[in-house]
Amino acid sequence: MSQFLGFDLTSVVFLIIAVVLFWRLKDVLGTRTGNEADPFDPFSDHESSEEKKAPHADDTGDNVIALPERVDNERESTEEKSKRIEKIAPEGSSLNAALSQLMAMDRNFDPDTFLSGARAAYEMIVTAYAQGDRKTLKQLLAADVFAGFSAALDDREANKLRVDFTFIGINKSSIVEAEVAGNEAQITVRFVSSITSCTKDEIGHVIEGDPNAVEDVTDIWTFSRDVTSRNPNWKLIGTESAQ
Repeated sequence: MSQFLGFDLTSVVFLIIAVVLFWRLKDVLGTRTGNEADPFDPFSDHESSEEKKAPHADDTGDNVIALPERVDNERESTEEKSKRIEKIAPEGSSLNAALSQLMAMDRNFDPDTFLSGARAAYEMIVTAYAQGDRKTLKQLLAADVFAGFSAALDDREANKLRVDFTFIGINKSSIVEAEVAGNEAQITVRFVSSITSCTKDEIGHVIEGDPNAVEDVTDIWTFSRDVTSRNPNWKLIGTESAQ
């Protein structure tokens, strides 16, 4: 009887120790609650309300205005909507008509917020391409565009080339075209940016470009999104160089 009682007490002690260790491990590792952060979406406003109150400095030391909060179009009058669109596209233009249609279909769409997101996406994409970061590219590009980028990276890697790249900044960006066909919206943006870039071989010799020369680049990119989808992401569906 005493031996059985001793065994039973020992089991209880080990059970208590196991429970304590489990809860301590849970505190350290955490558990999934369903509230984990979503993948980064450059077209969403990620700054806190405190960060929105004041501009912040970018890498060049210039002030950058925080992304504007999205506006609930249902609470806006027709006149207020028209005024916001006319800042981007003149009244009576096809661009104005397309943006007005898009705002009517998607109450969360705001042209200024979209343009801020497009600027962030542009920097992410050109930097990811220079670094050979396929994971980031796949999140932001349409399937066929990603296939083209990936093939170019395959060729670069097969020839043992690497790119030294510095993104200095976007000098100007503007929405130049928009279209709504069915549920799909397409917006074309013109970017003028400054970069330094050169291609080197496997032993570090520069074979193209100048690592010390600042180059101004103009790109025309088209983004697309299904406005009925709950997914807020816009994807890059077309690129064109204006050089």
